[in-house]
Amino acid sequence: MSPRLQERARSATPDELASVPWWPLLDADSQALVARHLHVATAEPGERLCRIGAPASYWFGVLDGLLKMSNDEAGGAPPITFTGVPPGGWFGEGTLLKRESYRYNIQALRRSRVAGLPLPQFEALLAQSIGFNRFVLDQLNERLGQFIAARETDRSIDPDFRVARNLAALFHPQLYPGVGQLLRITQQELAYLVGLSRQRCNLALQRLAQDGLIRVEYGGLRVLDLPGLRGFHAA
Repeated sequence: MSPRLQERARSATPDELASVPWWPLLDADSQALVARHLHVATAEPGERLCRIGAPASYWFGVLDGLLKMSNDEAGGAPPITFTGVPPGGWFGEGTLLKRESYRYNIQALRRSRVAGLPLPQFEALLAQSIGFNRFVLDQLNERLGQFIAARETDRSIDPDFRVARNLAALFHPQLYPGVGQLLRITQQELAYLVGLSRQRCNLALQRLAQDGLIRVEYGGLRVLDLPGLRGFHAA
């Protein structure tokens, strides 16, 4: 957590703790540990939670808002957005487990409420909670599948395919359980994540809506057919 965010951090409320997907998997002692140490702060648009080269010291989750993971400003390398992180998403466990510095930047695309569990407490949960271990293992497994799929998406030059697959990733029910069926995202934010212009992204959304896969609603996108999004191939 950046120094500015640390200065604004506070303890999680009972409602915020209850919204954490792995909270119900903990026993009473582990829940007490988390309640004492889970920090919550609001990141403003453009503010960074993690920066390439900084030591990893927190496990992060998104309570509300939208973040992006990228390599922006990585020593002259071409900018790549790896993924978006919508509500319910927790990330950075691999970096913590390997005791590495961050290899990516995490930046808020809009005003976002984020939670951070310090490294010592993350390691304590791994040592004492079977349920927590299972959650982290499932996270790593699902994220591996997500990034393998992302390689296929990145190699495609078809904009409709790219938008469909990126949307499907953002609606992942295990990695991002806070999204449900309605993702609060603007077309400009989605275009930024996919790497397209807003106008071309809008055309792709129209195509997906015509195919009955999504519905564009005020303030967001509703998925109607998640398997269809995952299996979408442009004609």
